[in-house]
Amino acid sequence: MTMRRLINLKRVQARRIYLTYAVVIAAYIICTVMSSTNILSSSMRGMLVPICAYMVMAVSLNLVVGILGELSLGHAGFMSVGAFSGVAAAILMQNVIPFAPVRLALAMIVAAIFAAAAGFLIGIPVLRLKGDYLAIVTLAFGEIIKSILNNFYLGFDSQGLHFSMLRDTTRLLEGGKLIIRGPMGISGIQKISTFPAGFILVMLSLIIVFHLVISRPGRAFMAIRDDRIASESIGLDITKYKMMAFVTSAALAGAAGALFAMNYSTIVANKFDFNTSILILVFVVLGGQGNMLGGIIAAAVLTILPEKLREFSEYRMLLYAIILIVMMLATNNAEIKYFLSRLNPFKKKEAE
Repeated sequence: MTMRRLINLKRVQARRIYLTYAVVIAAYIICTVMSSTNILSSSMRGMLVPICAYMVMAVSLNLVVGILGELSLGHAGFMSVGAFSGVAAAILMQNVIPFAPVRLALAMIVAAIFAAAAGFLIGIPVLRLKGDYLAIVTLAFGEIIKSILNNFYLGFDSQGLHFSMLRDTTRLLEGGKLIIRGPMGISGIQKISTFPAGFILVMLSLIIVFHLVISRPGRAFMAIRDDRIASESIGLDITKYKMMAFVTSAALAGAAGALFAMNYSTIVANKFDFNTSILILVFVVLGGQGNMLGGIIAAAVLTILPEKLREFSEYRMLLYAIILIVMMLATNNAEIKYFLSRLNPFKKKEAE
């Protein structure tokens, strides 16, 4: 994002972008200090990396749902592609690159590339659809990706990489290692994901998405969202811009998947099912469509909340559902939003 573009932004829009960056940086500093002084519990420290991964997922899906205006229900599929490809790349690089931060960075880049490729291949037939049809087909593709990973076997030996489908027919030589074990996923993962790496990924995601939003493609995204027919009438290539948003979103989701997976010792494809896609969509809807800061806060709150409600085991899901419904009603109620805007001392009229 160039300084010239930031200077030329409307004051309200620029303030919203700077506020998002400031909140994320402040939250990182506070969590780092609390973690180093042992104020955070061990369970909360273990949730910092997943929270960062879910924040990136919320930002990436918001690009498609909030900015482009298309409903995608298979976002967890791209997360799973990134998780499996990133972990496999990290395992293959383990002896070549012993320095964990560099290996993690390269693994996330590989994961982003594979997820972007999957997003491009899926986008070719899907993005010609719209509305409910697009939602149903993306849901189907998410389940297809999960099914493929559940039946995929990948290993390596002295002769290189070997893979098979449905059953293990890799026939590895002595000394070889099977990385992906079909429905058993990947086990024995070296935990190299860190909270600073998660923070950097969140910031990079925000920079990429905000750069798109304030650029010419971003204006095209919003024009397509507001009126598809009018956008076509002025010569906008609808499929091109939809593909751009979809691939960018998939790439960020893939990097988040790699970060998420390398925080655990074992990962399976069933972790990235339809429920995960719906959870990510809830982050976007609850935080406000097109509102990156709202999505980030919703991702943090809804990741921490179930853990904090574990002591109320009998009523945990009931309380979680009630709180979620109340928050969604509050954030989508015009009177409540107007009341909160009156309390904001920095709020100014859009006309300024």
